[in-house]
Amino acid sequence: MIKKYHPVYQSEYEQWISQHKKEIEEVNSDPRRLHYHLMPRIGWLNDPNGLCQYHGVYHIYYQYDPFDINGELKLWQHVTTKDFIHYEEHGPFLFPDSEIDTHGAYSGSAFVKDDQIHFFYTGNIKLFDKEDYDYIHCGRVANTIHLVSKDGFHFDQKQLVMGMSDYPQGFTQHIRDPKLIEENDMIYMVQGTRDLKDQGALLIFASKDLKHWQFHSCLHSEEPIGYMWECPDLFDLQGQKLLITCPQGVETQGVDYANVHSCTWMQIDGTIADGLSIKKIHQLDRGFDFYAPQTFEDEQGRRILIGWMGIPDADYTNPTAKDGWQHALTLPRLLTWKDGMLYQQPLPELQQLRKEHDECNEDTLNAMSYAEECYEMAIHADSCNQMKLQLSDEMIITYQDHLFTLDITACGSGRTTRSVYLDTLKNIRVFSDTTSLEIFINDGSEVFTTRIYPTQPRCVKLYTENKNTVIHLYSLSAHQIN
Repeated sequence: MIKKYHPVYQSEYEQWISQHKKEIEEVNSDPRRLHYHLMPRIGWLNDPNGLCQYHGVYHIYYQYDPFDINGELKLWQHVTTKDFIHYEEHGPFLFPDSEIDTHGAYSGSAFVKDDQIHFFYTGNIKLFDKEDYDYIHCGRVANTIHLVSKDGFHFDQKQLVMGMSDYPQGFTQHIRDPKLIEENDMIYMVQGTRDLKDQGALLIFASKDLKHWQFHSCLHSEEPIGYMWECPDLFDLQGQKLLITCPQGVETQGVDYANVHSCTWMQIDGTIADGLSIKKIHQLDRGFDFYAPQTFEDEQGRRILIGWMGIPDADYTNPTAKDGWQHALTLPRLLTWKDGMLYQQPLPELQQLRKEHDECNEDTLNAMSYAEECYEMAIHADSCNQMKLQLSDEMIITYQDHLFTLDITACGSGRTTRSVYLDTLKNIRVFSDTTSLEIFINDGSEVFTTRIYPTQPRCVKLYTENKNTVIHLYSLSAHQIN
């Protein structure tokens, strides 16, 4: 039996998988399985890790626990694709099988340099020599581990490059999720942390050779936002430096920060060498199920984001957990920066999933009673003051008095409503899968990602004062996984 807080070896995993083929077959026959999102074959999925493109192949790794639906153990599952339509699943890439990551191969990233992939991740260790350990301030070890691969499938020996004694003073034991950025021939590593005042922060380390690291600086927000910044990702996009991170425990402010933990993008001024400051903070996604995103630059120079379609510590549930699996990854998204805003849109490659196409207006849409489960819908309106978009009797979107609201109370398994205020509503793009919704508003300046568990048939209806509305509907096929 695979046990929590014990090393997990590839041979044990392979034996366990061979003994649970029937359960895996049952999971994969679940009608609630998604059609065009990556999911665990069985068990638990969370953070995307190590995202990169290498020699034309996109490598996607993610936190994976096939043994348990609660994610108690952390492996790195590995999937590749060349087009985001056809995928190859290769089995776990990384196991917590050494003395420096015994209790979990936690989140990390990839950095392509000199025709090699350098992986950095957090090796989690919990100490058990005392029963009264506080795992915030003592009792745990967060090791920063480096490994090198020449193909994305195999790697050399795990190398410990930083342990607790290498981190600066003034911070708790919560230091994790390394991500790299290069600036002016220097390589920097950012890690999320929680300081001794219970405020989230960003630690920045510097290196010239990827082996020896020194603490460089720390970035805080002027006003505290959350007690811990998880999964930090610092990058340059079209001349602007941005930081995506997940501040935990931000208090709800009206319709903002409604989830137990949040995900934000921050507009950053300055250079790493001379010092950074935060100019603007904005929520990255306002749905119920979005966390721990990671970005990477592909060989075309595009900045691509993939997130975890889930969230830790939520009080709502996924009914699929009772049947042996839960969670998924979001659609891969193209990021752009324009006029002081970050925009997200599904990758253009996903247009290959499109099948039948209908172009209609409000009247013809309501007459056709569109009832597909998996579809893409684009609604264009020059300016809309009031709208009701009904995806079914259980899923309703409204826009009135500048307030955009998604209501899935009837099919959310504890999820209710999420909202955002808009200056104007120009367009909406909805991606509906069997048990998920991804809604892109105003060219993707605002996004809602959520899981849904409908019990009633779909039937799309639209009611708006704008009679010039144009609607495009595409039924979508499933992606293919070998």
